[in-house]
This record gives sequence, C-alpha cells and structure tokens, in this order.
Amino acid sequence: MSDHKLQNRPNILLIVADDLGFSDIGAFGGEIKTPNLDKLALAGLRFTNFHTASTCSPTRAMLLSGTDHHLAGLGTMAEALTPELEGKAGYEGVLNDKVAALPELLRDAGYYTIMSGKWHLGLKPEFFPYQKGFERSFALLPGAANHYRFEPNIPEETTPRLLKSTRGLYAEDAQFIKQLPEDFYSSDYFTTRLLDFLQDDVQRQDRPFFAYLPFSAPHWPLQAPEEDIQKYHGVYDQGPAKLREQRLKNLKILGLVDADTSVHPVLARTPFWDHLNEEQRQRSARTMEVYAAMVDRMDQNIGRVLDYLHNTAQLDNTLIIFLSDNGAEGAQLEALPVFGGNLDKIIETYYDNTLENIGRGNSYVWYGEHWAQAATAPSRLYKAHTSEGGIRTVSFIHYPAFQRQSEISHEFLTVMDLLPTLLDHLKIKHPGTEYKGRQLVSLRGQSFLKYLNGEHEHIHDQQHITGWELFGQKALRKGDWKALFIPAPNGPNRWQLYHLKDDKGEVNDLAEQYPEKLKELLDEWAIYVKENGVIENIPQKRLLQNDHLPAFNIN
Repeated sequence: MSDHKLQNRPNILLIVADDLGFSDIGAFGGEIKTPNLDKLALAGLRFTNFHTASTCSPTRAMLLSGTDHHLAGLGTMAEALTPELEGKAGYEGVLNDKVAALPELLRDAGYYTIMSGKWHLGLKPEFFPYQKGFERSFALLPGAANHYRFEPNIPEETTPRLLKSTRGLYAEDAQFIKQLPEDFYSSDYFTTRLLDFLQDDVQRQDRPFFAYLPFSAPHWPLQAPEEDIQKYHGVYDQGPAKLREQRLKNLKILGLVDADTSVHPVLARTPFWDHLNEEQRQRSARTMEVYAAMVDRMDQNIGRVLDYLHNTAQLDNTLIIFLSDNGAEGAQLEALPVFGGNLDKIIETYYDNTLENIGRGNSYVWYGEHWAQAATAPSRLYKAHTSEGGIRTVSFIHYPAFQRQSEISHEFLTVMDLLPTLLDHLKIKHPGTEYKGRQLVSLRGQSFLKYLNGEHEHIHDQQHITGWELFGQKALRKGDWKALFIPAPNGPNRWQLYHLKDDKGEVNDLAEQYPEKLKELLDEWAIYVKENGVIENIPQKRLLQNDHLPAFNIN
C-alpha cells in the first residue's frame, strides 16, 4: 500500500467506558460534568438505540470481532465458566482464534495499533492484546481492579471469589507488569500511557493510528480523587428517584426520548430511599458522588487526548467512537452467590468504608440498583439483564467527514456493526472464512457506512434479527419486536413480547395478545441458537439468580 493512500486514511480513536449509564454524561441528560464528551457528542451523531451484550467481556469480544460473542469465545464470561461449559466451542473465556480482531486487520492495512486500559479477553500471555494485533499496549487484564494500588493482605483461604478475580494484574506488550507507579490512578495512567504511545514518532512512523482507550471507570470499586468527589457534595442528597425524574426530563428535552415514552418502574430488593435512615442516606449519596467523580475524571482524561490531537492538527482527521460496554451496574454484590459468602465481613475487616473515606483506595463500595436505574431509565433493569436497561447504552460517533453529524439517530444498531463499518469506510476487505491459516466464523455485524454518509435512511430493515443470551437470560429482536426471557426471580421465567417502537420501557407484555408474533420470534430464536452455538439450559454459576433472594419490589 502506498504512503499516499495511508496518509489519506483517518485516525481512529475508540473509547469505551465501563458500566457507564445511558444518561450519565451531559449530552445524554446527565448532571455530571463531562464537557469534553459533550462537545464531541453534540457535534457528532448520538445514538439512542445502540446495543451491546449485557456484560463487559462479551461486548468487548463483539466489538473487536464484529460477530456474536458466542462465536468469538465469550459464550459466557470466563468468571462464570462451569465444568459443563468448559471445552465447548465458543466458551473458551477468551477472544478465540476463530475471529480476525480489528487491530489485526488495521495493522495489516498499515495502521499503528495501540491500546491502554481494560482488556478482559484473556489473562495469559498468549491472549494479551499484543497477540491480537496491538503493536503497543498497556492492559488491565481482568474485568476489574482497585483504581489505585491498594491490595489488602487477606489470607488466601478466606479471600472471596470477587476479590480473587479482580486483583490488579497488568501487562505491557508481551510482559506482565510487576509494579505500578506510586501515583497510579486507573483513568489517569491509562490515558498517560496511550499518549506515550501516540507520541512515539519512532514507532509510529507517520502512520495513521488506531487507538483503543477502554477505561475501567466507572466500574466498581467506586474510587476517585477527593477533589473530584467534592464537586458533587450534596448533589445527590435527594436520592435516586429524584435523580431519575430529572434525568428523564432532560432526556425528553434533548429529544433523546419521546415525551410520551413508557417508563419501567424501578425494581429493587434493597430498601427504597424513603425507607432509609439519615446515615444510610448519607452513605448512599456519597457512593453516587464518588461515581460521578469517576465519570468526571474520565472526561478530564479524554480531554487530555483531545488536546493532544488538537495541538497536533489531527483532531478533524480522527474518527472518534464512544460507547459504554453495557448498561449501568445495579447488582448488589454481597447478595450474589458467586461473589457473596464472606464478602461483607472481609470488606468490613480489611477496608475502611467510613463515610468520609468512601471513594479512597482503601474503600470498597458499589452504588447498587436504585442509582443504576436512575441512569438506565426509561428502560427496564440494568447490567447483566437482556432487557433494554442492560443492553441499550450510550454511544456516539464524531467525524466531520460523515454527512450525519450534529444529529440524533434513533436507528437500531449493535456493537457488532462497528467493525464492518470501519472496514467499509477504510476500504479494507474482511478476510472472510480464513485468516493466516485460521478458519474464521462469519461476521454478524453489518456496515452502516451508507447511513453515516446520508445515502440510506435506515441502518437495518424490519426483518433484521439480533439475539442475546447470557446467564440464562435471553432476547431476540426482529425489527421493532422483541421477545424477552428473564428467569425467576428477576423475571417471570417465561417469554414476554414487546413492541419497542411504542414501548421502550418494556412495560406492556403483548405475548397473550399476539401469540403468533411471539411464535415467529421464537422460531427465529431457535435459528439464532443453532447458528451461534448458544448452549441453552446448562447450569451456570448463578451470578444473577438465587432462590433465597427476595422478589423485586417497586416501592
């Protein structure tokens, strides 16, 4: 390929937030200070109907492969593999060799490929980002970690599974990292390392870059610099219901949600705000203050990257994609069997969760189901559910060369569509069924370049089908119709039917009214299961279900 052709290709900056809620940033209705993201989003194309998987590593597999996570190796999360699933095709727990990863394809086309941030697609050296097409990488390998450097000295035999699976484990290029800098904070350091790679002129050699910046914020444990937390002191003292009300109002004003949209009621097992005492309210509000500070700090760091691009006259020629990997995290971790057990006692013993210390490196908190549903409204539930609250996420594309900019799109699309769209725009042919001697599974995503260029009015037609499955939760969408299965006790343990154009909150179950439509979607579901190697009705670690948990209530 000639240098001329390379120079005419845009840079690509792909930013992923971790568990960010749909309405957290200002351009999507939030009160959190996110001026850098807001400027990009408002000048770009904001999506209101962008979909991911219901949790993080499956989404990341889909993002980098352009296909369903059951084909790409993350049929379930590695943390949830059971003996029944181990060794099954598509359930390797890592980004497998049956896909050609986006950085591989871009590197082959002459791009300088770099990443800094959360990986979550394999812990061993053979699965590092360095082996998947990234020339330079600094990676948090597991799905979460302390955002500072704090690691409590807990005896191994008493360490809960949650804390074992989220110990800080980092790699640079092909090597594990043994020591982090004293002033380490995840969002700051990930950004610093990405900028180091971007400014390495010797390595880059004037090539266009593909820069992947997957933050681990605002994923639990909720931790942020105190100066950022103080910006939000008192902002959340009226509780999550009030925040939900204000966010919904803002979404309607911005045109991101219809004025008459259906709104799913909050479902929760933990007490509502009105039933908390003053101390409990203060602690709850403080966790949300820390969460907001994490989002704020992430935006500040994105601003550092944008400043670099602006100062080097590269911003206008950089195609920027931003998304969250799933809906807001609403789990009560202490209640989940795979994480629970002695988790509460261990945290009480080895961390300092006093009110004034919440948010520091030696604290360990999460914000729970009420605040999460303030951020996913009007949708139903949150992360790990195949209802819209778990899979409909904040996303936008900023690139001045595209026709559709400074617009809002209500078109349905998925994270799988990004890879084929980028390849299409760059005129890079996907290898098809074979890549470097490896047999590949088929792409499931489709290019929407013609939509971005204003040549098509829609991204997908009404016959387009997308399926979801994780932890026994299932969904299938055909056009505006969606069949949804949420097992007990989180759902009714049967298939439900929704028409999402008229019912974005998934409030009105139409299964009895339209049995033939439900049958049509379930027939498509059977095809989806077969084509994607979905293994149904196999016991998995019960990350979500627990027969001893109380049922959801709405008041």
